[in-house]
Amino acid sequence: MAKSQLGPGGALREFFTGAGLLGRGLGLVLRNPRLLGLGLLPALLAGLLYAAALVTLAVFVDDLAGAVTWFADDWSSPWRGVVRFVAGAALLGLGGLLGVLTFTAVTLLIGDPFYEKISGVVESRYGGVPDEAEVPLLRSLGRSLRDSLRLIGLSILFAIPLFLAGFLPVVGQTVVPVVGAAIGGWLLAVELTGVPFQRRDKRLRDRRQALAGRRPLALGFGVAVFLCFLIPLGAVLLMPAAVAGAALLSRKVLGLPAEIVTTSPL
Repeated sequence: MAKSQLGPGGALREFFTGAGLLGRGLGLVLRNPRLLGLGLLPALLAGLLYAAALVTLAVFVDDLAGAVTWFADDWSSPWRGVVRFVAGAALLGLGGLLGVLTFTAVTLLIGDPFYEKISGVVESRYGGVPDEAEVPLLRSLGRSLRDSLRLIGLSILFAIPLFLAGFLPVVGQTVVPVVGAAIGGWLLAVELTGVPFQRRDKRLRDRRQALAGRRPLALGFGVAVFLCFLIPLGAVLLMPAAVAGAALLSRKVLGLPAEIVTTSPL
């Protein structure tokens, strides 16, 4: 799909339209408690795993801070303590950032059948999938695993330099958060649209190309999800809504109806 040529006003409208897709997804799942429950199960499991990992990091953060600041072993107090306190805080912050950026990929991998169901029900309500392909389960799971690992690798690749840049005066408190939200939002949009694109037997490169054709729309949706996922428990509670919204985003970027809802129940 060719990239759309939009002026600043049109791009801004597209951005907010994309952000609104998360709200529309939330409305869809709230009207169907069964879908909400299906989406919460894998998100809750992933949340518990991540919480355990962060607690473990917090328990051993002093030892880790000492290991990464080995050069300060012979320093006198209070400088050694200050350096190690900053290092410990940095390790906890980095762990939290990586958690936000990788949570979606891991959750989608754990709950692939659940999110496939949610996405399929949403698409049926908006006219179905005329180009649906029968993808064998093992091949679908294999692709999901490969795509998730690649996206997790990209998340880590971006997270570390962004986190370090956050310590720069002024720039770290102004430019870096905006850039981080944009990158995190784009990665989340790519991750969350995996299920509807898999249904059409489209690969990761097809997903990126289609989303790039409506980049402001995709960024609006992804940034909204990213910011909501920063809220404590936001990633767990809003995961079903994000999956439903991603189904609508996929329909939009693929040129399919995403506005007229059928009267059939969810």
